[in-house]
Amino acid sequence: MNTDSLNSMPIAANCLVNRRRFLGQSGVGAAALASLFADDSPAAEKATRSGLPGLPHFAARAKRVIYLFQSGAPSQMDLFDHKPGLHDRRAEELPDSIRKGQRLTGMTSKQESFPVAPSKFKFARRGESGAWVSDLLPHTAKVADDLTFIKTMHTEAINHDPAITFFQTGAQLAGRPCMGSWLAYGLGSGNVDLPAFVALVSGSGGQPLYDRLWGSGFLPSKYQGVKFRSLGDPVLFLSNPAGLTGQIRRRMLDDLAKLNQLQLDQIGDPEIATRIAQYELAFRMQQSVPKLTDTSDEPQHVFDLYGEDAKKPGTYAANCLLARRLAERGVRFIQLFHRGWDQHTTLPEKIGIQCQDTDQGSAALISDLKQRGMLKDTLVVWGGEFGRTVYCQGTLTAEDYGRDHHPRCFTIWMAGGGIKPGVSYGETDDYSYNILDKPVHVHDFHATMLHCLGINHTQLTFKYQGRRHRLTDVAGNVIDELLL
Repeated sequence: MNTDSLNSMPIAANCLVNRRRFLGQSGVGAAALASLFADDSPAAEKATRSGLPGLPHFAARAKRVIYLFQSGAPSQMDLFDHKPGLHDRRAEELPDSIRKGQRLTGMTSKQESFPVAPSKFKFARRGESGAWVSDLLPHTAKVADDLTFIKTMHTEAINHDPAITFFQTGAQLAGRPCMGSWLAYGLGSGNVDLPAFVALVSGSGGQPLYDRLWGSGFLPSKYQGVKFRSLGDPVLFLSNPAGLTGQIRRRMLDDLAKLNQLQLDQIGDPEIATRIAQYELAFRMQQSVPKLTDTSDEPQHVFDLYGEDAKKPGTYAANCLLARRLAERGVRFIQLFHRGWDQHTTLPEKIGIQCQDTDQGSAALISDLKQRGMLKDTLVVWGGEFGRTVYCQGTLTAEDYGRDHHPRCFTIWMAGGGIKPGVSYGETDDYSYNILDKPVHVHDFHATMLHCLGINHTQLTFKYQGRRHRLTDVAGNVIDELLL
């Protein structure tokens, strides 16, 4: 564009030159947009469903992830991290040599006493691997040989929201893409009729779950997770309005796509391309999603495996079954969020309810995938955002205790998708308070998960605000000992 002609235009006319239109229509603007949206090049746009060119970086053991996120933080020492020596130390003060001046939450920082609260539940070694699993989880105990227990997970946040955000995005502050969005961006979806990333929510009470936990952050919004609901339409606004036929809807979308394409050609905003793609996906989902969520075609032996709750939409067991159906159809990342694990008081009663709601569904998912030959290329993860303290929050009684947040060490398990089965990794001290051997940071976990999917975690990046970001930030090491 001739700058002399611009300078000679009347001031009023100059004001009418929209900045974005100017950038979109000038050569300088085209270059600026190409730089600003470097990762939304035409090649990347074409890869919306198939993933980015060059990915996976190497042969992948896993094609997909099912993440069973236990929101609120399950107590590791009541489920997996057996500490029998604590029974002889019941009600003793937590030694300063163990606590080492580590920070406390605002909920226990004013306590004058920190009495040791041993678990009241029995443990036993399970399967040939001999993994310790509490009697609270009889179904999980039966599949222990298929699982790898990481007992030395640790994180940086001590409160729920930043801790969950950290696990989801690799950062404590909101605004970055979550795990599922990174995989949708890098690997695409295996089914053009379904999203690459689906979120399912169950449970009640406890910490709130915000939609940003399955959001795409600074990635284009086409990579965000789609939340499936248990009531009404599985996805909001999936059904056509009354009186609107599928044929009319198709014509409307065709006309709308033409208008959006005109605007895209003029402005170059990648979110317009996202809008076009999402309208088309929504139209295809009108056919695919109702068939997917209708589990009436499942045989009775499947419901016997998952439990009768699997027939009740919105329950954890039903979501586990739905996760298997999504995995069968090529969805890349399926994340279940189950609330209610935040047990500061009356933990024995509350944790029993949580285990009753989740144990059979989790174990059934492992068995079901294995029977179908899918576990070998499906990575399944179970765990919360941090652990719980060995000392009691509130009053310790003969039958009751509570536990506060504990980010220093906790247990998660992984299965399938290139992970060695039947392994218990890492060691904590006698109080399940500090890590003695083989610590695993959240960034290490992310790096290992991406490795199973054939991704070098340092090479899956997106340029934003002048810097190339990644899920593992500037850290993370693959835990080779966990890999087949």
